[in-house]
Amino acid sequence: MSHRPSPLYINDRHGLHHLVNRLRHYDRLALDTEFVGETSFTPRLELIQVAVADCCAVVDFPAVGSLDGLDELLADPSVEKVVHAGRQDLELFYAHAGRLTGPVFDTQVAAAMVGYGTQIGYAQLVQRITGTKLDKSHTLTNWSQRPLTEEQIAYALEDVQFLLPIHDHLRHRLRSLGRLEWVKEEFSRMQLGPQDSSRDPRMRYQRIRGWENLKPREAAVLRELAAWREEEARRRNVPRGRVVRDEILLELARRAPDSLAALRATRGLHPSEVERNGEAILAVIRQGLALPQSAWPDMPRTGKSEPEVDGLVDLLQAVLKARALEERIAPTLLATASDLQALVEAKHHREKLDLPILSGWRRTLAGDDLLRVLDGAVTVHVEPGTGKLRLAPGY
Repeated sequence: MSHRPSPLYINDRHGLHHLVNRLRHYDRLALDTEFVGETSFTPRLELIQVAVADCCAVVDFPAVGSLDGLDELLADPSVEKVVHAGRQDLELFYAHAGRLTGPVFDTQVAAAMVGYGTQIGYAQLVQRITGTKLDKSHTLTNWSQRPLTEEQIAYALEDVQFLLPIHDHLRHRLRSLGRLEWVKEEFSRMQLGPQDSSRDPRMRYQRIRGWENLKPREAAVLRELAAWREEEARRRNVPRGRVVRDEILLELARRAPDSLAALRATRGLHPSEVERNGEAILAVIRQGLALPQSAWPDMPRTGKSEPEVDGLVDLLQAVLKARALEERIAPTLLATASDLQALVEAKHHREKLDLPILSGWRRTLAGDDLLRVLDGAVTVHVEPGTGKLRLAPGY
């Protein structure tokens, strides 16, 4: 950038009020946060960085103590909020303001749509688009310390000072490729994030590595334990692992101890947690064991697939990669291997599956082709000379 506006450091309500009034004159703003999440259930919001055409600012959230005024701006439908990999930022704003931030333009998502690869980092994107190499020496800085140094503030501001020119570049690329509607669809999904069903405490067990290897009844116990831990960690405002670690929850679900003595004999379960919550843990285990079979979780298939299924999944992956290469999009942005597996195994009424590849722009780009391949409506062949995969009407 040829010119950077002098930064503002906002550390009181009056300064925040003045900043918000200034930002209201713009139809877009760059947005980022710095937070500390190692010692609490909800990450502690430390800084909010914003930038518009002629103003950039760092808001010291603990000093200001409120989003008063800024929360209305974040929810203002006439102001576009430009972020990079902004899901956690949006979750923090939702936690503090109780309202959704929007409309949103996420430069990481948009970059994946125009050929920069999935989940590209901010510094790498800045360098590729603007030619500027950012200083990442403060990546592991402690944002809760005060006072902040000038170097820390400058580092924090870099995370928003390049977002608007990147936004301009990506919007131009998206428009030229006819993909503006694609990103709008993705951004709508992001805005629904804090309210989606995957954040239900009773769905948390599915994020525990190894849960799919349990027996169905054991998985039912794990689901109850994970939901209890979620609420307990939230109540105490401590990380989940501070209550009970994931691997201990798995062990409790497998063994289903029925006494305090059995709990104390569980390796890795801290004695203080048994004293604090031992009876509650036992009650949750009993609750899980008492569930009827109809209430047990649906377990994913973990056995070996039939050779025909594996072959069809490989074929769909080849077709998907060919389409992604043509469109300069990473195949994983379209569908995962598990999505394709589910598509093949469904056999009947595949179009009714709740898979991203079968809705919106993904279906238009590749989903319909995959269904036609599976239905035998088209055949896949290699084009002589180029070696590219092509689809032709089935015989």
